[in-house]
Amino acid sequence: MEIGIIVAMSKELALLKPLMENTNVTEIDGYEFITGKIGAHNIVAMECGIGKVNAAMGTYALITNFNIDLVLSTGVAGGADQNVNVMDVVVADQIAYHDVWCGPGTIPGQAAGMPVFFNSCHKISALLPESANVRHGLLCSGDMFIDKIEQINEIKHKFPNALAVDMESAAIAHVCYKKSIEYFCMRIISDSPGAGHNNSVQYDNFWAEAPEHTFELVRQLLIAL
Repeated sequence: MEIGIIVAMSKELALLKPLMENTNVTEIDGYEFITGKIGAHNIVAMECGIGKVNAAMGTYALITNFNIDLVLSTGVAGGADQNVNVMDVVVADQIAYHDVWCGPGTIPGQAAGMPVFFNSCHKISALLPESANVRHGLLCSGDMFIDKIEQINEIKHKFPNALAVDMESAAIAHVCYKKSIEYFCMRIISDSPGAGHNNSVQYDNFWAEAPEHTFELVRQLLIAL
């Protein structure tokens, strides 16, 4: 299988690259694509940049320049629930925009002509091993760094079941939906604004303390696939 893996930041890519074998770097359209292998699969990994526009542009570049069967987005996210802790893994069974509204007569979170919720591939989700720190549920994306409980409360008012927040996944899912490419989303919790009032320090400490095996679950998943 040809699998594209998208992350937003160089810190995330640095955790992903050691999982790949026989790597090469190809530059296309201003992006560096790292090709290699994980298990039996051909992998194309890339850093798209932070935010929805960067995510959409990177996803489009990936799927138009490579014959991709599946797009997997991974990296970090903020916890949006009291029961989600730092270093937990959130498998996004569904993804939505928390900062989109197209006006009267439309549903908050729904981009024009799109579903409110984008679905992640449940067949792949089922391959993950049972673990106390793996959560399955809704991830919400928007163009803002969420670090305060007040911001989480506003998101939860619209999406009570939200487990995590990030800045890219819904845009990646949106492009995959439009291009009929299978999509799977899995994020590591770097900070928990849903469980506290200001988590910027928590986020900074995560990067100082994150072990090299943080993304090991990605490798296990792809080997099982």
